[in-house]
Amino acid sequence: MLRTLSFICLAFGATAAMAQDFPVTVEHAFGETTIEERPERVASVGWANHEVPLALGIVPVGFARASWGDDDGDGLLPWVIERLDALDAEVPTLFDEGDGIDFEAVASTQPDVILAAYSGLSQSDYETLSRIAPVVAYPEAAWTTTWREMIRQNAAGLGMAEEGDAMVAEIEERITTARAAHPELAGKTGMFVTHLDPRDLSTIGFYAAADQRVQFLTDLGMATPQAVREASEAGKYSGRVSAERIDLFDDVDVVVTYGDQARLDELAKNPLIARFPAVARGSVVLLANDPMGTAANPTPLSIDYVLDDYLARLSAAATRGE
Repeated sequence: MLRTLSFICLAFGATAAMAQDFPVTVEHAFGETTIEERPERVASVGWANHEVPLALGIVPVGFARASWGDDDGDGLLPWVIERLDALDAEVPTLFDEGDGIDFEAVASTQPDVILAAYSGLSQSDYETLSRIAPVVAYPEAAWTTTWREMIRQNAAGLGMAEEGDAMVAEIEERITTARAAHPELAGKTGMFVTHLDPRDLSTIGFYAAADQRVQFLTDLGMATPQAVREASEAGKYSGRVSAERIDLFDDVDVVVTYGDQARLDELAKNPLIARFPAVARGSVVLLANDPMGTAANPTPLSIDYVLDDYLARLSAAATRGE
């Protein structure tokens, strides 16, 4: 059950009094966007950007259907459903982004602003969306926006920068409190391995230091392994190294990855993977394609929903074999 943050319980009418005057200008990777008037119809593309207006009491006219973690096929994650219910709102238009942004669907919602602070927008995507409405894009590079930046960037586009800062502060307080219950994680190194394919283990893929999955581990008191830091390229959210150099990961205490135990058992049979100490001792957190599986990729509404369970799983992995 979602322990709703007290900040996001504020009604929009109460927060509007704090909101900025318009026009507002938001800087981003493609330049800057000016929103002339307070947007009444808010749409979003990419991952979870809709959670920011929802947390601020604004129901978007449309947002991307959940493509990961949706275990019942309705295109919505449980914390989004709970927030819509709390706002007594119907489900907005859901955009299918399986083959990229559905520009026609976005245009059909007639938005006044399009939030995309956490997304993979290309220059072409940005230009096409900008012909529909002003676009709040990511600050630096595709898919490298942190949850804090997502909140602040999108909130700024709504003219609610102060409210965005307040939301970040409250979530940070919640994380600090939860982390304090797990001192055993302090200083442990955590590596997030991308989907492993037993058919091709010639390289080990991982999310880079700029990716928010890795940064969330840091939020929870863990450290980034040296090999991940060194192999992380600026502006890139993932990296790869040859499996023959797997000894680079000897300092990894915990591995987080997607998959199930059967796949992990199969991978452990590989002689190269068997040399990966964290995998060999079972210090692995396995995430499935369900709501909890989104735990590692934090978003404004999901953090509180998954935080305690994620910390418990990380703790169990970190102390295995001790």
